[in-house]
Amino acid sequence: MESKRLNECPLHGAGVRPDYLVGRRLERVLASWHRYGAEPRSGPLDVWLIDSEEAATHVTTGSDWCLIVETSVPFQGYEMAESGRVEVAPVHGETPFVDHLGETVRAVREETAPDTGRLALEITFDSGRVRCETWSGDLRLSSK
Repeated sequence: MESKRLNECPLHGAGVRPDYLVGRRLERVLASWHRYGAEPRSGPLDVWLIDSEEAATHVTTGSDWCLIVETSVPFQGYEMAESGRVEVAPVHGETPFVDHLGETVRAVREETAPDTGRLALEITFDSGRVRCETWSGDLRLSSK
């Protein structure tokens, strides 16, 4: 029987090991937000970290509240009729990653749970850290 990786979500799999980011420079950050009418956007729902190798690391939450980390190209925004729309755009101060643009990733650390997989990812730069976590199904980003 094959042993399960600790960061592996039963529904979404393990994704990528984010330690490949170590030594790469954060060049751009894109994010998706939910917009409903004239209300301020909520989120972000997803973030994509574009590094010096042009790899796009997608961070989001799964339907079972796991934290998904995968490599994927950012998707286009889309309309959801009366439910609003999802916009995808470069970030301009809306996430803590903006403070680290142009910096090199020095370390990454994951927090996992045996039944749900990855719960948090902390990315360390020279000037600080950004924590990505799932909280009640929402993506939460914070600086340290």
